[in-house]
Amino acid sequence: MDDAEPPRWLVSRRQRSRAKTLRGNLTDAEQHLWSGLRGHRLCGLSFRRQHPLGPYITDFACLPTKLVIEVDGGQHYEDAGQLKDARRDQFFKERGFTVLRFSNLDVLQNLS
Repeated sequence: MDDAEPPRWLVSRRQRSRAKTLRGNLTDAEQHLWSGLRGHRLCGLSFRRQHPLGPYITDFACLPTKLVIEVDGGQHYEDAGQLKDARRDQFFKERGFTVLRFSNLDVLQNLS
């Protein structure tokens, strides 16, 4: 990892407020994953939860490694959800991020 500054995108107060609200209302799967990521527990990496990046709020982001982790519920497997996810993923990929997606069930039953 280099010492380069993480990307800075303008984020509205409304979006910051929404991210803060989401941090207080994590799903069971997000809470479970956060317990394994917080405090540099995964390879010493620093993750942020419900972190705004551009027009989106990520479930989890590791800015130094440009990694986004998304935890998906059932709505993400419907056609409309998959189209929205594809647009989000493309936005992140265009900015050099890798996006990993896991289902709620996978996180809850197979955290490792």
